[in-house]
Amino acid sequence: METRNYLEDITEIKQMMSRSSRFISLSGLSGILAGVYALIGATAAWFQLNSFQQGYPNYRQALTGQAVDTLTARLFIIAGIVIIASIVTAIVLTTRKARKNNEKIWDAASKRLLQSFAIPLIAGGLFCLAILQRDIAGLVAPATLLFYGLALINASKYTLGDIKYLGTANVVTGLIATQFIGYGLYFWALGFGVFHIIYGLIMFKKYD
Repeated sequence: METRNYLEDITEIKQMMSRSSRFISLSGLSGILAGVYALIGATAAWFQLNSFQQGYPNYRQALTGQAVDTLTARLFIIAGIVIIASIVTAIVLTTRKARKNNEKIWDAASKRLLQSFAIPLIAGGLFCLAILQRDIAGLVAPATLLFYGLALINASKYTLGDIKYLGTANVVTGLIATQFIGYGLYFWALGFGVFHIIYGLIMFKKYD
């Protein structure tokens, strides 16, 4: 009986230490919805690109001037909407889950999580801007997948460890995408869309 109580005490202590060092209130549902948003955004971007190519049969000559500037602006707007919707959804659902579990949404663990996630992500964003500056747009999709995956892996030590598998999948997808320039939108839909939905479903079933 004493041995059983001793083991229960050890388990409780380990859980308390885990909660103090890791932010474990991430919502699986927010991952699912982020994937859905990404697929909707990828579909909208595909229609924009398809419409652009139909309007300009000579595609190479069309890659200069006002037309491509308009296309780029529309694609950035679509990406911005997807990102904002995903962030807002994650904040709302994660906050709700944290309150349900009587956990703080903003503590030392969540600060470490945000910092470790943000550093690779910001570096990747600046790298993508440099790519666009050099007119190498075909590498933007692979680079976003690669750096996003690295950000997830880096942040996994401060949250649910399962997130590193999503990060690894995105890193591998990004590297493969570098060999298929011109198909970045499909890899983007796979990494940010399909993988997120699969990850969200697993997390929802496992933790929510």
